Amino acid sequence: MSPLPVTLLVVAKAPEPGRAKTRLAATVGDRVAAEIAAAALLDTLDAAAAAPVAARVVALTGNLDGAAGAADIRCRLESFTVIGQRGDNFADRLANAHADAHSRSGGLPVLQIGMDTPQVTDELLTRCARRLLQAQGVLGPACDGGWWILGLQTPAAAECLRGVPMSQPDTGELTLKALRDNGIGVTPVELLTDVDVVDDVAAVREACDPASRFARVTRAAGL
Repeated sequence: MSPLPVTLLVVAKAPEPGRAKTRLAATVGDRVAAEIAAAALLDTLDAAAAAPVAARVVALTGNLDGAAGAADIRCRLESFTVIGQRGDNFADRLANAHADAHSRSGGLPVLQIGMDTPQVTDELLTRCARRLLQAQGVLGPACDGGWWILGLQTPAAAECLRGVPMSQPDTGELTLKALRDNGIGVTPVELLTDVDVVDDVAAVREACDPASRFARVTRAAGL
């Protein structure tokens, strides 16, 4: 099968203890939270690497030198074009990452995910990529009111993200409104639970392959 003409973009943060998954760390501690974040990132990168898309980009922030799982993450990143995140806040970094990924891949539509949904599979990403090829945009809501995936045909469409408050219970709703207010038709895709706090862990693990890193690490942590 020929690769789908889509760039898959993963926006990620190095899982450094004390900097990664701080809300989860408030319950389980900095080191365990970082190990869970590393597992989630690696599972996400595995799914992204297996999806039949034309280009794969990781927009990374943070320092891998002190991160949990650093060696495994560096090895897995060899399958991706890695760029740095740029911008003063998360909304700016998202918009800039869309623009940079679009440019680095020769102008392909960009399908962007984070690292908080380790249950994602290459099959699900493939379905979302196919939908993006038939729409101006796709948006996948998260159970906490945010969103876990956003696909757009052009980086100009991502500019409206700069005015959307991020990490709020209504971020998903506000993102959808901003896109539609800018004339961008949005096709919805599957609802997923992302991992932010300890109460999210069981539901996400249930949706993961039992042999996944996320499932193994969270079971070992007694969560």
